Amino acid sequence: MSAPVRACVGLGGNIGDVAAALRDALAALDALPGTRLLRASGFYRTPAWGMEDQADFVNAAALLETTLAPRALLDALLAIERAHGRERAADGSRWGPRTLDLDLLLYGESEIDAPGLVVPHPQLHARAFVLVPLADIAPDARVPGRGRVDALLAAVGARGIRPA
Repeated sequence: MSAPVRACVGLGGNIGDVAAALRDALAALDALPGTRLLRASGFYRTPAWGMEDQADFVNAAALLETTLAPRALLDALLAIERAHGRERAADGSRWGPRTLDLDLLLYGESEIDAPGLVVPHPQLHARAFVLVPLADIAPDARVPGRGRVDALLAAVGARGIRPA
């Protein structure tokens, strides 16, 4: 069995009862083998990003302690998404509406660049909708190559983000 690692997961959605989906997803994360939920952020209403002509999102973050390897954790996140009705676009397009989105943001202080798995999550350092909830649970976490979460959030600001 591997030594436990602290991992951070971003949660979000903008279709249906998103708060219920986020609560269910947090419970599912806590139930993963070799994993426990250490902390969960508050829920935040955030403007859509990337494709702006859609409903606002509700975003959150979770701090986990896990013995799952990064790929196994990512596979578990994708399975939780599917269980909540998430359908990924066949054309690979991003940023559209979704019932639930789970992103592996940080896995310890690892830097991973593998097909389908990049950690830290790309653009994490520039996205307030990720940094605001992440700062709730891990303000002193280090984003490899970028700095501390609290400093990154101070640099981008939190305009338009409010508690849900």
